Amino acid sequence: MADEGSIQITPVRKSMDFATLVGVIAAFVLVATAIILGGSPSTFFNLPALIIVFGGTFAITTICFSFSEMLHAIRIVGKTLFHSTRDTAEATLQVIQIAQLARKNGVLSLQNIADQTSKEPFLNKAITMVIDGIPADQVERILRLEIATTSERHRKSSSILRRAAEFSPAMGLIGTLIGLVQMLGNLQDPTTIGPSMAVALLTTFYGAILANLVFIPLASKLDRNSMLEETVNEIYVLGAASVGQQEHPQRLEMTLNSLMPPTSRTEYFN
Repeated sequence: MADEGSIQITPVRKSMDFATLVGVIAAFVLVATAIILGGSPSTFFNLPALIIVFGGTFAITTICFSFSEMLHAIRIVGKTLFHSTRDTAEATLQVIQIAQLARKNGVLSLQNIADQTSKEPFLNKAITMVIDGIPADQVERILRLEIATTSERHRKSSSILRRAAEFSPAMGLIGTLIGLVQMLGNLQDPTTIGPSMAVALLTTFYGAILANLVFIPLASKLDRNSMLEETVNEIYVLGAASVGQQEHPQRLEMTLNSLMPPTSRTEYFN
């Protein structure tokens, strides 16, 4: 059992999500390797096809959402690569230590750890409301509303990525039709058949690459990170409510452990 007066709030660590980075790079490397081994890589570059797929996907996605939502989604994608790693077991231990300190020295003693909790804005807000004497049920309601609002923002960003994943193959199909029309309209000139066919095939290729190697994986990772953040914040909510209700920290430990898988459960009082 840790010293009840010693509470170390682990700061939010900014670290590269190597799983996302390695996965994306590996996927593109495999595709590039197949292209290189198959012959001339330059044949897979076509500017009109790129304009149709990339420009068209961005334009159509923008129609569905506002510019502010699009910019927010771009920022969230950046955080997907450089996301804040927070361990649920560490969060559970921190909350139990805080509850133990409050039970031993009183709620006002939590003011002494304000500097440590400032590194976790959500936790700091929860503790501040408890110190200010706001009833536990109101604290819980306010914090849950903030969790729901944050989750909704993340859900909207994820939906933007999934919409883009739907539109990029569609733009590839449109490019294919454009290329076929150009080819059939100029059969009397054999020199135009090759470029037209290249546009027809490469737009489909670009659309499939953009959807399946970029948008869908990033949307899935964003959903995963959002769920992790929601779980950690839920731990903070339960901790703040427990402190506000002056519950025994051991009861809080049992409650929090019920949210965790067996391998991540905390045994602070054992």
